[in-house]
Amino acid sequence: MSVIEPTVTQKFHDSFIENNKLNALQRGVVKNGIAASAQNQQAEVNNVPVFSVDIATGKVANQKQSGRCWMFAALNTFRHKMINSFNLKDFELSQNYTFFWDKYEKSNYFYENIIATADQELDSRKVAFLLATPQQDGGQWDMIVSLFQKYGVVPKTAMPESSNSSNSRDLNNYLNKKLRKDATILRELITAGKSAAEVQSVKEKMLEEVYNFLATSLGTPPETFDFEYRDEEKSYHLDQKLTPQSFYDKYVGVNLDDYVSVINAPTADKPYNQTYTVEMLGNVVGGKEVKYINVDMSTFKKLAVAQLEQGESVWFGCDVGQSSTRDSGIMSLDAYDMNDLFDIDFTMTKAQRLDFGESLMTHAMVLTGVDVIDGTSTKWKVENSWGEKVGDKGFFVMSDAWMDEYTYQIVIRKELLSKELQEVWKQEPTVLAPWDPMGALA
Repeated sequence: MSVIEPTVTQKFHDSFIENNKLNALQRGVVKNGIAASAQNQQAEVNNVPVFSVDIATGKVANQKQSGRCWMFAALNTFRHKMINSFNLKDFELSQNYTFFWDKYEKSNYFYENIIATADQELDSRKVAFLLATPQQDGGQWDMIVSLFQKYGVVPKTAMPESSNSSNSRDLNNYLNKKLRKDATILRELITAGKSAAEVQSVKEKMLEEVYNFLATSLGTPPETFDFEYRDEEKSYHLDQKLTPQSFYDKYVGVNLDDYVSVINAPTADKPYNQTYTVEMLGNVVGGKEVKYINVDMSTFKKLAVAQLEQGESVWFGCDVGQSSTRDSGIMSLDAYDMNDLFDIDFTMTKAQRLDFGESLMTHAMVLTGVDVIDGTSTKWKVENSWGEKVGDKGFFVMSDAWMDEYTYQIVIRKELLSKELQEVWKQEPTVLAPWDPMGALA
């Protein structure tokens, strides 16, 4: 290793002090901050929120201080359908209901993985991976499908938001404390040679404590409820004694097995036109396997356009913090000019960013529109879940070039895949390591 000699640092210091341009930049950046100093107004000019395909969606939702974007995005796609089918206004499905069952199932998923890895040392990479974050708010499309298929959905009026669903920090903190403590007990039981039945009996008691913790913190999920509303024409409707499953079947009615997760991961270890899954990625034991088909970006975007043109919004996952403005809601490669500001080349390819930990999927939203000019997509309308005070009443504009670089996943009806890709989808997926970037939770 080479040490930094004081003379080298002094040389850097003297050069900076003598450079008038750098001193002027310093004054501006110190006063205004890096992002504000580098923001490029031209990005707003280049991304006017007008689209040739624009789906009616109603008002945006607000996940508040929680990491439930993947749930909000999925429930929003259902909401779009229900608003149009039943002439609803300002309607939302209960994110708190889905949140409850996700925490409950993730706890069991963690316990089962702890049991499965009990023969490994604590410092093995898999055990360390499990204990680093026993559970969190984020998730993947197939994980939300597992919840919907097992528990159904309910309107927000049947299980409203709670303090702990809107701000989940304390809930996550104490649930993870419990899960880590329980992991010590489960591993000790197995090391002591206890039978599988004895271990499962102890685990069941742990799960009961988890259920009680969640019910105390979030409320008790309804088993039956009434759905009462007035539509846009002021007509009154009452549907009584619904279950979450019967409500889903009657009012949502989407066959989730008809949808596939399509990704764009241009790394050497993931050839295109193949399927992939991620080890230890899931929430519902016995639920839907997380599975992706990897395609080139041109195919990726054509599939998204096709679904939008048929009037259906698109769940998608991206790295939202990259080159995007929260206030004006612009996701564009020229939103900030950091290269010019610092005279440093920050450029990396999409594959390099994935391989070297610079980028991965961090947020899920919904594509609700696209601007197609001469057969080519130029920009996309994005429904976020951060409330109406950001972007254009909660909607963002994503440039086509930004999608190329920072969008990683879309959910598409299987029938939109080419016949060749439909055959590829039937293949057994390659299993990726638990820490692969494609296993990131939005």
